Amino acid sequence: MPAIDLSDTLCLHYEEANPTGSPPVLLLHGLGSAGGDWMLQFGPLTDAGYRALAPDLRGFGRSSAPPEVTIQAMAEDMALFLEQMTAAPAHVVGISMGGAVAQQLALDHPEMVRRLVLVNTAAHLRPRNLSGWLYVLARAVLAFVISPERQAELVAKRLFPRPEQEVLRKNIYQRIVRTNPCAYRSAMRSIMRLDLRGRLGELRMPVLVVTGAEDTTVPPPVQEELARGIPGARHVVVEGSGHGIIVDNPVAFNRILLEFLGEG
Repeated sequence: MPAIDLSDTLCLHYEEANPTGSPPVLLLHGLGSAGGDWMLQFGPLTDAGYRALAPDLRGFGRSSAPPEVTIQAMAEDMALFLEQMTAAPAHVVGISMGGAVAQQLALDHPEMVRRLVLVNTAAHLRPRNLSGWLYVLARAVLAFVISPERQAELVAKRLFPRPEQEVLRKNIYQRIVRTNPCAYRSAMRSIMRLDLRGRLGELRMPVLVVTGAEDTTVPPPVQEELARGIPGARHVVVEGSGHGIIVDNPVAFNRILLEFLGEG
């Protein structure tokens, strides 16, 4: 897995496929995940001629874990990463936390983003019912006070609840427990503080919002609000998919992604 130094203290590891392809597609993972979790997208993207880049964001995977792991810092990292990889402008695809980073990158560095794909994410994430608040509270107590392993187990079951998804549950559980706990908690705090709703009107590149109809982490109504706030954004809801759509329904997701990227 190659790596690149963005500063004296920050080294990012990344996955890359089809280095001579064009244009580049930057794939941004979710909380507790890593660039390797986009592997089911690499084949279809490279078959279509794209250059696929999937970094481990700061604090995750094999990348450095500096004290500050925020959406804003990760977005600035990605601007440097694209510049140093000679990969700008790129199509930018982000899921969950990665979708928040993608929004911040597109707002602060619009010249670096060709098309923007936001997957199961939000501009401002707040639970809308008691069940949602209880889940957030349980995650916070487990992650900050009791046991990162218990928090990982809770998240894994929430993301992949069906019996046939046992392998997916085990994979994300292992990803989360291997994550630096300080980095994980710092990123959680940043996500809960994030509010980009007032800036969504600044986005001028083509935007696609992809929603898993069964997403219980970022409820579909929250994603509808995100799409409404972006001028000209397209919104696609995928039935039978949850928060982990890139692995629980990759065929449908890849088709939607390639159709959108192929338009420009």
